[in-house]
Amino acid sequence: MTAHDTTGSRKRARLVEIVKARSFQEGPEMKLASGKTSTFYFNMKPTMLDPEGAALIADLMLDAMGDETVDLVGGLEMGAVPIATAIAAVSQLQGRPVGAFFVRKQAKEHGTQSLVEGLVRGDTMHGKRVVVVEDVTTTGGSALKAAKALAAEGARIVRVLTIVDRLDGAADAFADAGLNFVPILTLSDFRS
Repeated sequence: MTAHDTTGSRKRARLVEIVKARSFQEGPEMKLASGKTSTFYFNMKPTMLDPEGAALIADLMLDAMGDETVDLVGGLEMGAVPIATAIAAVSQLQGRPVGAFFVRKQAKEHGTQSLVEGLVRGDTMHGKRVVVVEDVTTTGGSALKAAKALAAEGARIVRVLTIVDRLDGAADAFADAGLNFVPILTLSDFRS
């Protein structure tokens, strides 16, 4: 194991601790965004909006991008917004700046009527190398929706990253769509 692997393992272990303390609960069945039900529930906002949690998520996601050339990072509102923002800030501090954006669930009915937010006037997604991010992945529906919208605007999706994969079919859905899917953590990290 290299020093980089050891550092990454420590970061992951610390992120698991934070998620357990701030964002994970186990108990009665709850309905998930995918429509499925589960006794394991992740509300990642308290972790994503925590200073240490946000920094660890950004660090680990930047690590998961590896040497891939990435122009922009983002995904479907709301879950992707704090992730993409943290990654943009940390990437600048690391000297490898990656811009952020988000995809609206539906285009604005006023102003620019944009579906994708974060681009400067006159810029488009055409030809951009993009990483799609999300907080919790069950079936992959939200990230797939974002990827489809971005591809329709000419972006090239180079990777899909999630903080937590619930191990409920998303990996297969992304493989079927030809997308490279990398979870930072999985439900297995939280089962006792």
